Amino acid sequence: MRVVFAGTPEPAVPSLRCLLESSRHEVIAVLTRPDAVAGRGRKVTRSPVARLADEHGIPVFTPQRPTDPEFIAQLTELAPDCCPVVAYGALLPQPVLDIPRFGWINLHFSLLPAWRGAAPVQAAIDAGDEITGASTFQIEAGLDTGPVFGMVTEKISVTDTAGILLQRLADSGAGLLEATLDGVEDGTVRAIAQSTEGVSYAPKLGVEDGHIRWDQPALAISRRIRAVTPAPGAWTEIGGTRVKLGPVELVEEVLPERVVEVRKSGVYLGTATTAVRLGQVQPQGKRMMAALDWARGARLQPGTVGE
Repeated sequence: MRVVFAGTPEPAVPSLRCLLESSRHEVIAVLTRPDAVAGRGRKVTRSPVARLADEHGIPVFTPQRPTDPEFIAQLTELAPDCCPVVAYGALLPQPVLDIPRFGWINLHFSLLPAWRGAAPVQAAIDAGDEITGASTFQIEAGLDTGPVFGMVTEKISVTDTAGILLQRLADSGAGLLEATLDGVEDGTVRAIAQSTEGVSYAPKLGVEDGHIRWDQPALAISRRIRAVTPAPGAWTEIGGTRVKLGPVELVEEVLPERVVEVRKSGVYLGTATTAVRLGQVQPQGKRMMAALDWARGARLQPGTVGE
């Protein structure tokens, strides 16, 4: 099939690479979000998907909105057979959905109808799910509501961060997306309507969602930190200083809620249940470092609390 691939961030790259290497499908163009300011240098950069397309000489569309008449005209002229989508980052209007004869097929990183929305991997970890996966489905007007072609599953490890788990799903999902396109072209796969039971939503996370409050149970704190790592990132204030946090270790000991204890074996913090031992800590303007190294430099006083 002649396809126009839509995607933006790094997790979309394995799928685009898979289709570029496919002997059955031809990527005739790529749709991605416009170049954006990123990094400490605040430089305008291409999306990871755009960079890969550039390397292969594939035309790249970067409309501010997919409703732009110029983009719609360009896509209509290309007349793709199908448009596979992985984390494009914008809602597609019906006139655009109607252009390819096989429609738009989305790779979504959850087992639909669970965790529809922008942050399914983060939501699955935060909720304590043991199994997640990826689904391919036909895009329609609703939010991730279209009929499903296929799924792959993935076990969630107790040490998985959202970044680590998303990379595994991006890799396995790339094969699922290619297989779905193969089946759609052959007429050997059929989309099945999503169940009306088990529906849940995963809205986009912001900076405040990464604010760790120590009056919560230790397990919930650990899950939330892993869920927001690497983005938007976990953070807290200890002794009035804001720091970013890496994943923590659960311990059996009970400490007073919110109280920080610095020992030779590490930095411990009391929660609503048992304590946690901090892993990596990043003070503002500095690199990530072992929590004990940071605590020694910060000279935390007895009775210091996290908030």
